[in-house]
Amino acid sequence: MAEATPRKREWSAHMWDGMDYFPWYRLLAQHRFAVSPKLWYLVGIVSCVSFGHMVLRWVQNSRYGRQIAATPIRQAPIFLIGHWRTGTTHLHELMILDERFSYPNTYHCLDPNHFLLTEHLAKRYLNWMLPDQRPMDNMAVGWDRPQEDEFALCMLGQPSPYLDFAFPNQGPAAPGSLDLDGLTPGQLRDWKRTFRRFLQTLTFKDPRRLVLKSPPHTARIRHLLDLFPDAQFVHIMRDPYVVFSSTVHLWKKLYRQHALQTPTFAGLEEHVLQTYRHIYDKLEEAKPLIPAGQFHELKYEDLVARPVAEMERIYDALQLGGFETYQPRLQSYLDRNANYETNRYELSPEWRARVRQEWGAEIDRYGYE
Repeated sequence: MAEATPRKREWSAHMWDGMDYFPWYRLLAQHRFAVSPKLWYLVGIVSCVSFGHMVLRWVQNSRYGRQIAATPIRQAPIFLIGHWRTGTTHLHELMILDERFSYPNTYHCLDPNHFLLTEHLAKRYLNWMLPDQRPMDNMAVGWDRPQEDEFALCMLGQPSPYLDFAFPNQGPAAPGSLDLDGLTPGQLRDWKRTFRRFLQTLTFKDPRRLVLKSPPHTARIRHLLDLFPDAQFVHIMRDPYVVFSSTVHLWKKLYRQHALQTPTFAGLEEHVLQTYRHIYDKLEEAKPLIPAGQFHELKYEDLVARPVAEMERIYDALQLGGFETYQPRLQSYLDRNANYETNRYELSPEWRARVRQEWGAEIDRYGYE
């Protein structure tokens, strides 16, 4: 399986730079500090920075805690779901063009402990910490760009499959965190409390309706409906053969950038095959639980080919209204980004056969043969 043509490596901060002190120490201790010697300097830096995050979290809670706790989430979020590399980020970029919606940006998700205090400073002085483009594709990066709330949960010390980026050569750091079904009752209560608190903090800052995007949420619909019975979901699907190659490429990039040990990538392809199967099994289980008018599906290929028509279908299906006001902003964005090119991958006949064998249900269901 050939990867896309590599780009020149750009320096960027590690995701662990935003973690609170106690979750950071637990992550290291859980893996018995199995850090590659060449990365011990990073452990020292993150340990110091994480202590600062802890102090700033205390300051933010002292200043705004009661107001955040009293902040209602009047409109349930819109969740954009789908496996990694299916186009969820592109869909997120399009949805937030509607001025009625809010979203968690990159700074909110990588520094969730104190962004009410420090976001304005980061945007002024810390732009050098981010690369110009994401490591896995050509999409722009910036503190204001929309981001996955899963990173915020990870930084806040909640069980997350993204903790595996730290020690990819070892077992899962938080088994059962992908769908939340493997958490203990206490862990699940704490996860829901922390997630709601994060969304309340975002809403305290900006009361508009939240549009959230995170691939793990695709397997969590039952739990998300427990929190927000009126939540709406937009599921985007993409050619599974492309998704397989692109996801393997993504994990390799993230392991290289964020691992605290030299990754071997052993069993990575099998992990991608199993995770995809699990996510879509959970999605199919949850579909009957979603009330009418709260779920819509589309294909990435259709969104790219007919973006205005597909976005109008989303607005109609979810009865969002206001498409006429939103459409000029959408068209302007599409005109500015008309020359965007996606990465291309080659999939060997052997791996194509494995994907067909393992993911045949989705290939048939969505017509991708």
